[in-house]
Parts: sequence; structure tokens; C-alpha cells
Amino acid sequence: MSEHAPHRFVDDYLLYLLARASHTVSAEFHATLRRAGLTVPVWRVLASLSGAEPQTVTGLADACLLQQPTMTKLLDRMVRDGLVRRLPDPKDRRVVRIELTPKGQELAKEPLEAAKRHEALVIQRFPQLDAEAFKALLREMIVRPARPRRALAA
Repeated sequence: MSEHAPHRFVDDYLLYLLARASHTVSAEFHATLRRAGLTVPVWRVLASLSGAEPQTVTGLADACLLQQPTMTKLLDRMVRDGLVRRLPDPKDRRVVRIELTPKGQELAKEPLEAAKRHEALVIQRFPQLDAEAFKALLREMIVRPARPRRALAA
């Protein structure tokens, strides 16, 4: 941005900057996924279930940034492909949990390793960055509930 260019609101707006940074950096990795024959939604399911206890469909949809109907259709395909399986919840029969099958775990191995390599390259670009503190902040932004507020004043 040149010195004489107008200062756009979004150039200093945290939510935009977070989304734009995520989009830019993710696009680099998504190219790796495409070369491996994986879609981003399938990758997100594999990554979300790797090393985790079986997840609810709702929790998985949230983690994968998908609407629940879209997640259900994706899981139907992944079940047919033998990558995940549905399990009854031991405490609530109405709840279905999802876990990786051995085939899904095997498929996830290389993309998980590639993701960690990509993450390391991204972090190397910013030697001043305390990566662990930055990740902790992002995790807190994700889980910290917003306090109920009155509507913003105009």
C-alpha cells in the first residue's frame, strides 16, 4: 500500500485480517491436498478425527466449518468409502459419533505430515512470531464465549 493510497477500513480490521490471512495461507496447503486427490472438506474431517475420540456429527460439522446437512452428506460418502464409521453414543442413543477407520487413519497420515511441514514453513517466514503463544491466543478466541451484549449503537 503506497503512502498516498486511502486507508481502507479492512486494512486495520482484525476479523478481516484473520480471515484473509487464513484464506491466503490455507490456499497454499489446499493445492497440496488437490495434488493428493483430497478435497478440503474430506481433509478437515480426517484432521479433526485424527488422534481424537469419536466426535458427534454436530461437533465435527463445527470443527470442519460446515453446515450439518453438508457434513451429513459428506460423512455418508466417507462411510461408503470406508474412511469413517458411525457409532452409537454410549450415553445417549439419539447421538451418533464418528471415528476414523484404519483406512481413514492410513489416508490421513501423509496429509497430516504435509500439514505440519507447511505449518513449519509458514512459521519460518515470521521469526519474530511466538508460534505457541499465537496458537494459544487463536484457540482462546475460538472457545471463549462472547458475553451477551445489547445491540451495537449505530
